[in-house]
Amino acid sequence: MRFIYVMDPMCAWCYGFKPELDAFLQVHSNIDIEWVMGGLAPDNNQPMSEQMRETIAAYWQQIEVKTQVTFNHDYWHCNTPYRSTYLACRAVIVANDLLENGAEKMVNAIQIAYYQKAQNPSLENTLIECAIEVGIDKDEFVHALNSEQTQKTLTQHLAMTQQLHVTGFPALFYLDESNQAYPLALGFCTFSELAQRFNRISK
Repeated sequence: MRFIYVMDPMCAWCYGFKPELDAFLQVHSNIDIEWVMGGLAPDNNQPMSEQMRETIAAYWQQIEVKTQVTFNHDYWHCNTPYRSTYLACRAVIVANDLLENGAEKMVNAIQIAYYQKAQNPSLENTLIECAIEVGIDKDEFVHALNSEQTQKTLTQHLAMTQQLHVTGFPALFYLDESNQAYPLALGFCTFSELAQRFNRISK
């Protein structure tokens, strides 16, 4: 069975969706899942506005209420946040090229660094630490992270996101034998909702 998962490693709702997705994937064996980086926010070195900081911090509160995850809210006091996620997306692409299940491993490492350890994944040093944690050589990672090929791959991911008409994350699709994509999640949903939709589509 093949799936496409369109997400961003710095998307808080994707973090909230992780326990639901994990539960769904554990139920089904022989799954081939393609991780597509949807890209929340392009490269930007301007600090986040106070209004945006307050808005996203409020999202975190809402997500804690609705999902099974918790956040380290110290992040907002310990960092200079940037509305910039493409670097983290490129880090996931690099990990996917260099490691088996590299995309999933890097996303997990980034989410832990960001949401639990209150570290800033908009910064290259944070991503280097994540790469080392999942077993990638530092120099190899840095070279690939800033390469033209990695940027080209991200551009392809963004194009696929548009082709699938994804306007928000997380977005999970089931691919049938003719490569027809069926949406299972367009935004956060629970494991039971995922399972019900999949059972209807795959009959």
